[in-house]
Amino acid sequence: MLQDPQGRKFSYLRLSITDLCNYRCNYCLPNGYKCDSKPDYLSLDEIKLVVASFARHGINKVRITGGEPSLRRDLPEIITAVKNTPGIEKVALTTNAHQLDRKVQQWADCGLDAINISCDSLDARMMKAVIGRDNLAEMMAGIDIALKSSIKQIKINTVLLKKYNYKQLDQLIDWVKDTPISLRFIELMQTVDNKEYFESNHVSAEEIGKRLEDTGWAQILRGKNAGPAKEFCHPEYDGHVGFIAPYSNDFCGSCNRLRISSVGKLHLCLFGESGYSLRDLLVKGRETELDQFIENVLKDKPDTHFLHEGISGGTTDLAMLGG
Repeated sequence: MLQDPQGRKFSYLRLSITDLCNYRCNYCLPNGYKCDSKPDYLSLDEIKLVVASFARHGINKVRITGGEPSLRRDLPEIITAVKNTPGIEKVALTTNAHQLDRKVQQWADCGLDAINISCDSLDARMMKAVIGRDNLAEMMAGIDIALKSSIKQIKINTVLLKKYNYKQLDQLIDWVKDTPISLRFIELMQTVDNKEYFESNHVSAEEIGKRLEDTGWAQILRGKNAGPAKEFCHPEYDGHVGFIAPYSNDFCGSCNRLRISSVGKLHLCLFGESGYSLRDLLVKGRETELDQFIENVLKDKPDTHFLHEGISGGTTDLAMLGG
């Protein structure tokens, strides 16, 4: 298993397959996606090679991200390829719910084990104010289909925004009373281009933990290849509620995640300065070189990010690496 100098072991790979996104979320891409030239995204064959290498290193969970991954027409083939990679036990997907009602059943049929769906409000007008469009109906229909499918785990990602959805938290929490999903509140993170917005809308996610504990929720033990969320359960609720707090003091100590960008760069931290290109090694016959390169790069993984100091590295927006 891959291990860094701090002794952290890595079982979880976040694989971006595009940085293209068709939404204009005001906390990520308020002016929409911009690109000066046609991007050269990883091909299906390159994805197979990079996932196989990480699987040989002990990675057993892969999350497919974007941008918005559903914008790639070969997403079903990518899900199937990752699922069929020896050593990969869990394949997850993060989506903004674009055409979720039309596509989620096909993803399930391809072997998708888990899905994370972005939903920042249950009010259509608020949703439009945050993401630039009202996709609430198709998202809710898609969740209903997902709940009836073979997908084992459905999570909802809600970014905490002081001036937008913060007053709607009780409504969101009530949603999981009769719905077996996991709702996770995500602390807004500062990137290179959102300083003013961040200062106006940041809310500490740890406030959610205190709120839950005060109302009878109990924290669930974190799984070995789980993401960074602290999750809670309640005897009177079918679903779970949790939060992701990147500004907490212990956030980086439990890091088990590595990231591959849509153009084949290995990123050791979401808020690192740059990535390490694997592209030249994603060729059949160079698997041993690829494996060795990845092992050597892990020696450079930093102890922690520097978000507390207002430093977000080379991350201009969260669509770059799928968060």
